[in-house]
Amino acid sequence: MALITYLTRIQFDFGALKLLEAELRLLGIRRPLIVTDKGVIAAGLWAKVKEQLPGNMPITIYDGTPENPTEAAMRDALKIYKEEGCDGIVAIGGGSPMDLAKAVGLMATHPGPSLQPYSFVEGGAGKITAAVAPIVAIPTTSGTGSEVSRGGVIIMDSGRKLAIGSPHLIPRLALIDPELTIGLPPHLTAGTGMDAFTHNIECFLSNAVNPPADSIALDGLEKAWTYVERATKDGSDREARYNMAMAAMEGAMVFQKGLGAVHALSHPTGGLKGYRLHHGTLNAVYLPAVLRFNEPAVGEKYRKVAQVMGLPASEANAAGVANAVAALNARLGIPKGLGAMGLAQDTVEKIADGALGDHCHQSTPRQPSKAEYVQLIEESWG
Repeated sequence: MALITYLTRIQFDFGALKLLEAELRLLGIRRPLIVTDKGVIAAGLWAKVKEQLPGNMPITIYDGTPENPTEAAMRDALKIYKEEGCDGIVAIGGGSPMDLAKAVGLMATHPGPSLQPYSFVEGGAGKITAAVAPIVAIPTTSGTGSEVSRGGVIIMDSGRKLAIGSPHLIPRLALIDPELTIGLPPHLTAGTGMDAFTHNIECFLSNAVNPPADSIALDGLEKAWTYVERATKDGSDREARYNMAMAAMEGAMVFQKGLGAVHALSHPTGGLKGYRLHHGTLNAVYLPAVLRFNEPAVGEKYRKVAQVMGLPASEANAAGVANAVAALNARLGIPKGLGAMGLAQDTVEKIADGALGDHCHQSTPRQPSKAEYVQLIEESWG
């Protein structure tokens, strides 16, 4: 049996930001907590959002979101939410502020000092109710699609990077204005763009039955493949920015099919202490090796993938698609491998162990053993 559900209220277009005040009224949010990060503040993006809020609206800001959000940051933001009597959250930024906002919205209304019991791997999805505080998500990058997704990834106090997830965590409104992504630096455009690309291709390759999601994933994949390079080369290319924002949204719309081994690897890699590793860039680095590994489980699907990527019939297979992705990574300036990102060899075993315990390991079309995860890491070393 296939469960098919879509999804939330979305306002999408250049100029959508002007709808913010009216949308907050519809949701009954009168005292929002703004969850963002210092980069968004420095880039002037918060100032653009603030212009659309009523001058008399009480506004509280938490701008301490880490690059990889943590349970400690959640507690800091939650304390402010409660002390200021907030009644909703407006998340502004990339995936990190949006994921942190989901954690705050959850713990503002649910019992317990820790997020961990609500994580996927702890069977926590069923514990999350509709009482989650209302969230408005305003993305400033085109990658995670967290503005329409049911999940968030948080580094727990235990050091594990775990996902919380439930339909109740999907933001009540995704306000997607591609204008906010104009001028995003090339390396971030490339990394976030490849995040969107990976979401679409991994969800399409999942064996879960959901034909509408497959169609959306193929459309998102085609958009990401066509426009990520243009957006990276020219940050003011409005057509490219529009289509990358759509590709990111579509990639998250199909998360319900489940992701795969790329994410099972990138989650524990991104959670390694002592490193600052961009999630989308890690996905790009791991993707070619995983595409090759998956061929016995999803071989025929590569024909459709190759078709939307415009590859010749001779390359309509795992090797052809993987080679095309590796070549795109090189053109985008993605690091050549994990070694080039600064990882030490002594992290390999820990990453492999983390991948086996990651929720995405359960939905990958071909589940690697620990030894096979080690091999995938080594193939991605560069």
